[in-house]
Amino acid sequence: MIIVCQNLLKNTKINGITLFPFILLKKPQDKNNKILINHEKIHLRQQLELLVIFFYLWYVIEYYYWYFRLKDSFLAYKYISFEREAYAMEDDLNYLETRKIWSFWKYLAN
Repeated sequence: MIIVCQNLLKNTKINGITLFPFILLKKPQDKNNKILINHEKIHLRQQLELLVIFFYLWYVIEYYYWYFRLKDSFLAYKYISFEREAYAMEDDLNYLETRKIWSFWKYLAN
C-alpha cells in the first residue's frame, strides 16, 4: 500500500521510505514515479525475505558499520547492501519478477 505522508517527511531529504507493509511518499505526484516505487518495492521484498525485523536490524548494523568506517552518513547509507541492490536495479521495472531470494547478498561491499 502506498501512502503520501507530506507532513512526516517534509523536513527530510527522503522522497520515499518503506516500512513494511507500507511505502510512504513525500509528494503525491511520486505515486506515478515508477523508478521510486520500484526501488521501494525492492525493499518490501528484502524485508519479507528477512522477516521484517531482521531486515531492520541488519540495516542499522550495516549503516553503523559503514558510518564508523567512512565517517560520512550519506556514504554509509549508499553502502548498505539493501540500498545498493535497490539503486542498482530500480530502473529495471521487471526486476522483481526474476529476482532470486537474498539477491542483496551479492551487494555486500568489502
